[in-house]
Amino acid sequence: MSSMSGGSETVSFQASETQNTIQRILQSCSKLVEAGDIHESDSTISELVKFLDSLSDAALSDPNNEPAQNDAFDALNEIHQYICSPSLAQEAVDALSFELPKAVSKFAGISNRFLDKAISIIDQFLEKCGPRDMLSILCNTLGYSSNMTKAASYILPPLSGLSKVFTSIKRRHFEQVQVAVPIILNVLKAVALDSDDADDAELESVFHRAVGIANSIYEVCNKLDGASNEKLRALLGLYVLQCLALLSASISYKDSTCHLMVLELSQISSYCGLTYMSLLTAFDVETVAGFVFGEDKDAHMSCLSHVKHGAALSVVWGLVSEEVAHATKESLVAIKDDLHNNQTKRWQAIGTLKHVLSFVNLPWELKKHTINFLLCITDGCVSGEYLGEHSEWSSYMPNIFTALQAIKMVIMYAPEPEVRKKSFALLKAVLADIPDTQRFDILKALITNTDSSSMIAIFIDIVRREMHMEVCNSTSVKEAPDSNNEMHPDMPFWTPSVLELVESVLRPPRGGPPSLPDASDAVLSALNLYRFVLMTESTGKTNRTGVLSRSNLVKAYNEWLLPLGTLVSGIMTENKNDYDQLAVDTVCTLNPLELVLYRCIELVEEKLKQSTT
Repeated sequence: MSSMSGGSETVSFQASETQNTIQRILQSCSKLVEAGDIHESDSTISELVKFLDSLSDAALSDPNNEPAQNDAFDALNEIHQYICSPSLAQEAVDALSFELPKAVSKFAGISNRFLDKAISIIDQFLEKCGPRDMLSILCNTLGYSSNMTKAASYILPPLSGLSKVFTSIKRRHFEQVQVAVPIILNVLKAVALDSDDADDAELESVFHRAVGIANSIYEVCNKLDGASNEKLRALLGLYVLQCLALLSASISYKDSTCHLMVLELSQISSYCGLTYMSLLTAFDVETVAGFVFGEDKDAHMSCLSHVKHGAALSVVWGLVSEEVAHATKESLVAIKDDLHNNQTKRWQAIGTLKHVLSFVNLPWELKKHTINFLLCITDGCVSGEYLGEHSEWSSYMPNIFTALQAIKMVIMYAPEPEVRKKSFALLKAVLADIPDTQRFDILKALITNTDSSSMIAIFIDIVRREMHMEVCNSTSVKEAPDSNNEMHPDMPFWTPSVLELVESVLRPPRGGPPSLPDASDAVLSALNLYRFVLMTESTGKTNRTGVLSRSNLVKAYNEWLLPLGTLVSGIMTENKNDYDQLAVDTVCTLNPLELVLYRCIELVEEKLKQSTT
């Protein structure tokens, strides 16, 4: 009993000591401020902040230290009572308002009761200092989060305060919100994507406040009209899309709280005039940012880094949740039909939705819905040619290329075979939607920008199938032989460029033969392509690719095939009598490659004998 009593007395003494210290510093600060001694009052406030920091550090470092938590809470409680005092001079409130929001926000990570108390203290400052002054103070408090280890909890009180500030501003609403939104978004991005110390509950709380801020801005929009309303709605739209992307990447896809917050953001997005079709085909972040920020647009683009992802995700969430689609009054069936029947809009949509596939932080469930949607709008679409201006369709190709790269990454890294299978079907569908004259160049660029031997093999096999299809469909095969090397109008794959493609694999740009067995898939595919071209041109008595010219035969023989043969023979000799698993795997991998390689050598030797020039 005596030990428990002694412990109780200790806790009581420590708590009393903490309260006394806080009271002493606050009273001293008030007297100095009222006396106009700015230097000494600043020094006293610094002393208060250091004392508060020591209390918050002690409570955060050991969650089981009840005395430390009691001390910390007593300190916050004492500050709250002091700020609430009606007799407190405004000068003292103003002096304390610059530093205390940061100091009390550090306590938010201890527990919910500390969070609530910190928010209450900031609310008192809002009431006594006014919204305009507190806007800059709270933005400064948010900016300090980069110095915090528990940033997710730290930013909750200032975010809560800002949502109240926005609705309390009396004039120059747009200008005030315009200053704060980039700061808020940068902090949200840092917490959501760059921080490893935030748990799911903390992130949910963060985005709950972020959605609250969106609702506050929406409320302000309803007070305005004309140009101010238009600009603030545009800013709100950017904010909502960035938040939607960060939320989708941070909160569990299966969490009902996530769906509720997405629903709220989607409703606000609809209010901002962001329809699904406009987001997929016409939304340009830089144009909207220029309208909102004017000449300062470039300085704010970093805080809008995931707006494009948010635009795509707005539509994807409509696919995930009927409730979201219903709330936005969108008909996804009509949108799918429109995109399926309009090639330009379809390309624009592919260029937008690629952001979901390339965003590594997003859950696979959202990527699955994206793939299914893209399969719907590209199903049965075979381009052949584009009816618009050359400059128009060529301007879409960079976006289509990056979309194909994103699909490639899904094929390589998706955890489920079904997703990889659908992604490969999508890859072929998007390629089929590209004009014939551009398709080879796109495939060649994909091969050049791919490190995976298996993916390179897949792309080369697609090239071979395209060439086979052109031969089957072309009437020129049945006509008189065509011995020149110019591209045939209905056979755009049958050009000398295909030999350059083969060479890039069999004799890599860095020099020397390819790395085996690592690159065996790509090498085997390149050899199969070369054999196919050589045999087809020989049979059809054509030479569109130049494969049958003596110089190209000699080059292939001496620079590609013989060095490769030497390399393969050496590796096979090293491993044929070795029975460990690696050696067995190496021999099994190179066996089919060796067969195709020697068949290519035989064909070239035969053609060289027949060649007279």
